Amino acid sequence: MNIFIDQVGNSKVAIVDSSDIIIHDVQDALDLMASISYNYNGCYKIMINKSNITKDFFELKTRLAGDVLQKYANYNVKLAIVGDFVEHNSKSLKDFIYECNNGKQVFFLADKQDALHALHSIN
Repeated sequence: MNIFIDQVGNSKVAIVDSSDIIIHDVQDALDLMASISYNYNGCYKIMINKSNITKDFFELKTRLAGDVLQKYANYNVKLAIVGDFVEHNSKSLKDFIYECNNGKQVFFLADKQDALHALHSIN
């Protein structure tokens, strides 16, 4: 796993680059958040690819997405997940993604540049 920082003014986004699944459970998500915050001087915005997150995250009945995103919200960490979400047929997931994208905490976007822009645009 590699982590790169994209900085615009005072806004720093940690870009996670890996070919492996990094988040299997809540503890993995917390470890990633803590590692980035500690190693990158308080960076509280993270961009990660959908392929780096277990498929269970996108099955809302597992509650993994809700648990992870609640932890990130508690620590005021912003998150952008980049990937193709069209393949998911779940109306619940589509509604969840829609609501997240209209907030200021979590974004599900298809394009990395859109994800960076969304994260840099919020405090």
